[in-house]
Amino acid sequence: MITAIKKQNILHNPKEKADWFGMFDGYDSCSEDTSSSSSSEESEEEAAPLPANLPIIKNNGQVYTYPDGKSGMATCEMCGMVGVRDAFYSKTKRFCSVSCSRSYSSNSKKASILARLQVTGKPPTKKAKVLQKQPLVAKLAAYAQYQATLQNQAKTKAGNSAISVEGFSWGNYINSNSFIAAPVACFKHAPMGTCWGDISENVRIEVPNTDCSLPTKVFWIAGIIKLAGYNALLRYEGFENDSSLDFWCNICGSDIHPVGWCAASGKPLVPPRTVQHKYTNWKAFLVKRLTGAKTLPPDFPQKVSESMQYPFKPCMRVEVVDKRHLCRTRVAVVESVIGGRLRLVYEESEDRTDDFWCHMHSPLIHHIGWSRSIGHRFKRSDITKKQDGHFDTPPHLFAKVKEVDQSGEWFKEGMKLEAIDPLNLSTICVATIRKVLADGFLMIGIDGSEAADGSDWFCYHATSPSIFPVGFCEINMIELTPPRGYTKLPFKWFDYLRETGSIAAPVKLFNKDVPNHGFRVGMKLEAVDLMEPRLICVATVTRIIHRLLRIHFDGWEEEYDQWVDCESPDLYPVGWCQLTGYQLQPPASQSSRESQSASSKQKKKAKSQQYKGHKKMTASQLKEELLDGEEYSFLHGASDQESNGSATVYIKQEP
Repeated sequence: MITAIKKQNILHNPKEKADWFGMFDGYDSCSEDTSSSSSSEESEEEAAPLPANLPIIKNNGQVYTYPDGKSGMATCEMCGMVGVRDAFYSKTKRFCSVSCSRSYSSNSKKASILARLQVTGKPPTKKAKVLQKQPLVAKLAAYAQYQATLQNQAKTKAGNSAISVEGFSWGNYINSNSFIAAPVACFKHAPMGTCWGDISENVRIEVPNTDCSLPTKVFWIAGIIKLAGYNALLRYEGFENDSSLDFWCNICGSDIHPVGWCAASGKPLVPPRTVQHKYTNWKAFLVKRLTGAKTLPPDFPQKVSESMQYPFKPCMRVEVVDKRHLCRTRVAVVESVIGGRLRLVYEESEDRTDDFWCHMHSPLIHHIGWSRSIGHRFKRSDITKKQDGHFDTPPHLFAKVKEVDQSGEWFKEGMKLEAIDPLNLSTICVATIRKVLADGFLMIGIDGSEAADGSDWFCYHATSPSIFPVGFCEINMIELTPPRGYTKLPFKWFDYLRETGSIAAPVKLFNKDVPNHGFRVGMKLEAVDLMEPRLICVATVTRIIHRLLRIHFDGWEEEYDQWVDCESPDLYPVGWCQLTGYQLQPPASQSSRESQSASSKQKKKAKSQQYKGHKKMTASQLKEELLDGEEYSFLHGASDQESNGSATVYIKQEP
């Protein structure tokens, strides 16, 4: 933060002030309109004299100072080309090339550079002769205008190309629809999620000045007009209420710095060309504008870098849910890490295409030996030993679950509850506890759609935000999905418990903690499509029930919505994909919805069936599969033979 005290000190010491802002003395002499009005405070403070060691260029009484104070600029007296002085031809540095030097001597043309620029809008030929020397600043301005035109044309062309290729811009999407994005502080697992601080509107930062035709990168100060996740709508200082050059950028980008960085790094601060004429003393203007204003913390770039360091590395081995049989885990190897998201390749995949995406804090991954330790099913690998370079991930890197006391009243097999169906995340279903594991883990099945062998049971921890007590949906006006084939509708829990001779799991055993998460209905974010977890899509929060969020994928039907916990590592701030280099899936347009909806539905149906398609397996087939040596559950407390030991130390898990 730029404190008023520090600013007052700067006001009393012009030299300190100039150094602190990074604006080199003498820049104001470049102003084309020295009669431009400014406040009385600004005009009272005169610019300090030029430092003796700063390269300057004199031309017909005009002085131009190259703002980075290093190499200096020169303008070719033949063609008007602006460039670095040291790169110009001959000792006098009057011409950019031998050709221009000879053409100037031949006096072959009668039109001046400036006239050619003004009349035709085209760059001068290298044979043009300067009959009337213009002040250097005027020539710079003329040529800068031409360069700016070319740059704008290039940007327009690039922008059109980006629209056709990428098809989506968060900035345009937010602005055109007046959307609000979820704050970065809502996502504790994301970069800067726990140290975002009070970054908000009106915070000032130093950013590259794109409204400038100098051949090197220069910077200027901009203020945040609007925040959308990591993205901010910025406006250069000096534009007041003029939004013509407002632009979006990612606050965590490498070119974003706290105010004062330029001075400390020796980088030039140069006012945008569009407003350069407005003030004769820009340093005084900045002092007035920035007194008492906020900026980024000095260590902000360092914090961004540190928050994007991830402990998981390629070649680490983990246990992860088997995407084809939810009831068991398999060994997989970390193939790549992007923004904390892991691409895991199942160890037996020879072509390395059998993969699974999840965040490093996902409840679906565990350390090697986890399945044995709690009594969970595990698929033995055909690989007899670790491949070269592969190593087990240290257990402390995995997300910790809350410790629970199972010695007193606890969950029991057969108890009923409500649970999010992992095969259809838009629904909360009637479910049953099928097995109680160690350390608070439970195997749960969806009533009416379970496989005979229990292969579609799924594992939730007792503190999981994805399981709820009986009556949760009714109390919170959520549609509860009854067991498949159940005909007594509307569904009533009292009748169902009596008919099945079951009891409801005690309410006090469920997780009732509701953090102050900060999400609001209508907020935009980037969310993983958990039915296709390699995809991250543009999404909206449409409902909030305590800590439960309903996530809608923009442009798609509600049947693809997902119920997700507010602390899920599968939710990210706007701009996360841009920051990490992950590909973002844009909202589906009407045409793409119509063309993709059928195939997408078929794909999701197939995905669901790949989990459930083996339900018709006969008892003999099931026995053969078990005897095949693929599936085992470990005795709690037994020695860890992983998947390669004798079968005599394992107990076959009965459904």
